[in-house]
Order: sequence, then structure tokens, then C-alpha cells
Amino acid sequence: MKARRMRLLRGFSAVIAVSVLLNGCAIANKMSGVSQARELQKKGVSAEAEILEIWDTGISVNENPVVGLLLEVRPADGRAYQAKTKALVSRVHIPMVQPGLVVPVWLDPADPTRVSLAIYEY
Repeated sequence: MKARRMRLLRGFSAVIAVSVLLNGCAIANKMSGVSQARELQKKGVSAEAEILEIWDTGISVNENPVVGLLLEVRPADGRAYQAKTKALVSRVHIPMVQPGLVVPVWLDPADPTRVSLAIYEY
């Protein structure tokens, strides 16, 4: 009886550990902008944007910074507007994400203020 209880507890502990790991990954994806970028890559409209400002959010994932960005979005079929977003940027790609540079973006057709950088494949 005791051995059975111990096996059940070990199994339960493994389930909890996997759940915590998966939830932690989901939270990291949400906080880093990765989940939004993946979503907009599938259903978004491509445009370009000039990076106006960049700042450190204080979040890192695998020692890579999550940066905040103020963008001037320039859709092909409309007027330019400003939008804020965040992006997980590899330390080696920081030069690609600097004020004054024009970058490709995906924007949500239902809410054009939801914008993600389109410089990475997900």
C-alpha cells in the first residue's frame, strides 16, 4: 500500500512539474511578444515601420532581451500611425532593431495597433 502511494505521488509530482514548465513557457511567450508575433505571422497583414524608440523591458529569455518599441507603422493602404509593441531580440540582432531603421512588421487587420516585428521566422 505504501509503495503504491509513493508511485502515485511520484506520478503526480511529474504531472505538476510538466504543467509548471509548460505554463512557464506560455507566460514567457506572452511576456516576450513571441505569441503575438506567431499569431500575426499567420493572420496579419504585412507592412513596414520605422523604429522611433527602443527600451529595455527588464525581461530576458535565455539571456536575450525583450525590448519595447515605439513604431511608426506605414501600411500600404493607409496613413502612417504610431504603435507600441515588444519583441524578443537575440543579442546578436540588436543592430537590426535600432531607432531610425525601417523594419517589416505584421499588423492585426482587426486591430492595427497590434503590431509585431516580422524579422524572425517562428
